[in-house]
Amino acid sequence: MMKRFLFSLISLMIFVGLQGQADKTGVLQELEKNTHGSEEALLTATLKSASRLFGDPNDLTSVILVIPSGAVVEVLEYDPDYLYVFYEDYEGYIVRQHANFEEPRVNAPVQVQVQVQTQPQPQPQLQAQPRDDRPVQQTQKEVISRFAYLEGKYGSAMAARLDAGKIWKGMTKDMVQDSWGTPQKINRVISGNIIKEEWIYRNSWLYFENDNLVEWGPVRR
Repeated sequence: MMKRFLFSLISLMIFVGLQGQADKTGVLQELEKNTHGSEEALLTATLKSASRLFGDPNDLTSVILVIPSGAVVEVLEYDPDYLYVFYEDYEGYIVRQHANFEEPRVNAPVQVQVQVQTQPQPQPQLQAQPRDDRPVQQTQKEVISRFAYLEGKYGSAMAARLDAGKIWKGMTKDMVQDSWGTPQKINRVISGNIIKEEWIYRNSWLYFENDNLVEWGPVRR
């Protein structure tokens, strides 16, 4: 009779121990699942108007390309003035006011307590993690807006056209560079007193004669 009682007691203790281990494993798996879900969350923004993608927000001539209105970009970092975004294999900065973007809400950390047997356990905290460990750049200088720079150089009417990425015949090379940025390639031919230049951008070519824009068209691939 005593042996049966001892056997039953030992079996009960083993069952309770296995059940506690299973509960701990389930909780840990749930924590890992929630953490991965937070890491994979992406931030996006939709452009309200066409916007230049800058390689350096402090250099207004470092335009990589013009992102069209309505395009959706992935937001990697952000500050009150600029969004650091990813678009079509390119990364750079756009003016924050040109896009619809809402900062993610910061939720209070969730505490989950896991207890095994009678030993006290620390309380791990779940907190949303950033998409990657890319450090957020903090600019110490006061950033001058692109429009203010163009307005001071060309006046309000011309600045509005250049800020919108417009081009037209008769533009100078300096004006085109302020509108579209630096070209990927320049082909130059000098014939007598005429200097001919072909500027190659990602999707377009522009033709100049003596510093005046004469013609343009799409790049054939």
